[in-house]
Amino acid sequence: MPVNKSDMKKIILYFLIMSGMNQAFTQSSQYQSLGTITSHHLNGQVLSIETDFGKAEITVFSPGVFRMRIVKSSFTEDFSYAVTGKPDNCQVNLEESKEKIVLSTSLLKLEIDKEPARFAFYTIDGRLINTDDKSLGTSWIGTEVTTCKQLQEGERFIGLGEKTGNLDRRGSAYDNWNTDNPRYGPNDDPLYVTIPFYMGLHNDLVYGIFMDNTHRSRFNFGASNDRFSSFSADDGEMDYYFLYGTTVADILRDYTGLTGRMTMPPLWSLGYQQCRWSYFPDTEVLNIVQNFRDRKIPLDVIYLDIHYMDAYKIFTWHPVRFSNPKKLLGDLKALGVHTTVIVDPGIKVEKGYEAYEDGLKKDMFIKYPDGKVYTAQVWPGWCHFPDFTDPNARGWWGSKFSGLVSDGVEGFWNDMNEIASWGGGTTPHMVQLNWEGRHTTYRQAKNVYGMQMARSTFEGTRKLMNNKRPLILTRAGYAGLQRYTALWTGDNQASEEHMLLGSRLLNSLGLSGVSFTGVDVGGFSKDATPSLYARWIGVGAFSPFFRSHTHYDTKQAEPWAYGEVVENISRNYIQLRYRLLPYIYSAFHESVETGMPVIRSLAINYTFDEKIYNYIYQNEYLFGPSILVAPTESTRELVKVYLPAGEWYNLHTGMKYHGKNEIITECPVHILPLFIKAGSVIPMQQAVQSTSESPGDILYLHVFSGNENTGYTYYEDDGESYNYENGAFYKRLITIDARKRVMTLEANTGSLKSRFKKVQFVFHGFATGQEFSINNQPFKSQMAESDLFNALDASDPQYLETLHKTTNVITAETALTDEKIIITW
Repeated sequence: MPVNKSDMKKIILYFLIMSGMNQAFTQSSQYQSLGTITSHHLNGQVLSIETDFGKAEITVFSPGVFRMRIVKSSFTEDFSYAVTGKPDNCQVNLEESKEKIVLSTSLLKLEIDKEPARFAFYTIDGRLINTDDKSLGTSWIGTEVTTCKQLQEGERFIGLGEKTGNLDRRGSAYDNWNTDNPRYGPNDDPLYVTIPFYMGLHNDLVYGIFMDNTHRSRFNFGASNDRFSSFSADDGEMDYYFLYGTTVADILRDYTGLTGRMTMPPLWSLGYQQCRWSYFPDTEVLNIVQNFRDRKIPLDVIYLDIHYMDAYKIFTWHPVRFSNPKKLLGDLKALGVHTTVIVDPGIKVEKGYEAYEDGLKKDMFIKYPDGKVYTAQVWPGWCHFPDFTDPNARGWWGSKFSGLVSDGVEGFWNDMNEIASWGGGTTPHMVQLNWEGRHTTYRQAKNVYGMQMARSTFEGTRKLMNNKRPLILTRAGYAGLQRYTALWTGDNQASEEHMLLGSRLLNSLGLSGVSFTGVDVGGFSKDATPSLYARWIGVGAFSPFFRSHTHYDTKQAEPWAYGEVVENISRNYIQLRYRLLPYIYSAFHESVETGMPVIRSLAINYTFDEKIYNYIYQNEYLFGPSILVAPTESTRELVKVYLPAGEWYNLHTGMKYHGKNEIITECPVHILPLFIKAGSVIPMQQAVQSTSESPGDILYLHVFSGNENTGYTYYEDDGESYNYENGAFYKRLITIDARKRVMTLEANTGSLKSRFKKVQFVFHGFATGQEFSINNQPFKSQMAESDLFNALDASDPQYLETLHKTTNVITAETALTDEKIIITW
């Protein structure tokens, strides 16, 4: 059949369109890598590179920190929710040969191959730290961008935030896509938090890589290949920071220098915290707290879950269950207990509901591209969601806490902020967000939504609370979340496996710049056995954030709910936690100053000791600088523990062990394996029922004899205000010169006086009859029984008898002045 001209044109047009579409598809899906360098230019500390496919920009942030930005075509506006640090002025040198460009500082040398552009980092003395895969380098498939790094012999990988699996990530791969993952398993991924930062370790070298890209990302540490590790993002720039230092602590200091450090938490937030989904009505809340007081179990915080609200509407109180919230919170405060309430981002769609009407009027919610407000179902039903990437919405959200703050709420628990919603939390990627006026989609914003919610809550409540510190807690977050909030690891399960997993999660978060972390002690889902609960309380007492929490459908999970023996064990470990508050508070100060976490994977101090990565030892950690914790199942009576380099004291017996040694130690349910590093100073106080009580006049300094010189910083402030930021603190450096047998308490460097009037020195491991002097004045010391762990199990007299026979110590007491104190022996 003949074809007329009109039909022929249509056929030709069709083939042209299809050809173009096929070509576009081919171009968008083909693999392309960064090309050959055509030009480069150094402007101060910024090296700009052009290639025949793609561009790179390298900024020297400090001698050990280089920022690498790599794009196919054009750089976008420079913006980050994670990075607050600015480049330091430093000397930068540039050299060039026919094949290479070399950019160097006093610490680090970057060699750049020209054909094609590939990057390799070296120490100044020429040792290879990290290098691109010479063939693959940085590449694109469509919008996805990937950087491949050559695997080094024996290389290990640690960190990456809230990730399951082993301490050493080698051979594993992970997704970063904040996900509400209820009842997650021990190897599930992803979870609730995205921190795209890890450290690589090999040949006595340590480096860090932080990829600052909020799109969905993947990290592969040699999974399913023996050639490379890689990190990639679905879209956006390849924007990563390379950090080099001589120790893991150096890398953490530089990483938190980039992403910010936490502020001092309120002292009360370091006490024991009790939670349940849910305590209601108000009479039950008071009854729970009164039970703690009557049973002499210390408590500082009670939580109100979703049932405190009217129809689950945020910023409201249930009119019947909590008819007089101000009186209730006042009564709780009189008992020495602070109140924390849950807050979800979903604002119920309901006419007449103030938050909904006001938010709609002021344009505070995220929207579809056509301008219609996005709606999804959560606890209240159909809800809108504030745009926390809009400064106006953050201010609006923060101001809405005025009623709760006025009622006496001091803690704010940010939940469901992945965003979680019924139907799997599948918020459409097309949903629009402000992104600080730059405008983007949920595809880029999802991973920061929870962090920006926590930020909004922190900034708003800090402003409302008249210089008092709020407790902010979040489930979801992104790199830099430590500036605003504490973090808990979501909906865990009541099992031995999950208890140990919790320790690894907290270790990994500490390796990722987040210090104020914890788990749901006892497990959120399912019922804990009495022995599991008792063991978990012991482990929880040695975590930064110490809260018990459980599901609506579980049995009561307060310490007394498991019988008298478990109640006694719980009381003893919680009391010990309170006695250790001076030590714990000082550890938090170190986090504020340097980024060093409170819970410290052994990889921080013993990086190249292969034993610490062993499956049976990888859960161990240091709590603060000196206390080694070996979490173990409640079903064991004996356990093998690895003690790294140094000397260690068993806290239960006083027995001293040499390090780099595997030992078998007792671990019945009332004895959590705990060891103190020789040379340590552990400040303690008397036990109290809450932080609102005075701990008395005496600061106890437990000193453990050792052969190495050590240093420790003791810190106090008022525990509730931000006045410490202006010098209102009490801080002293304590050093021990083991060879000279001298211990020095340097003078106080702050403007605040100590809350203690006297200091009692408790010397462990020193020879019987050892003579001491203070400021060249001999003083009379005396033998005493150690009260460090004086009542770990009131139901086991034999244990107490053994403890008191084996832990004799030497004590001495003097006035605690602001001037230097020198002790010799």
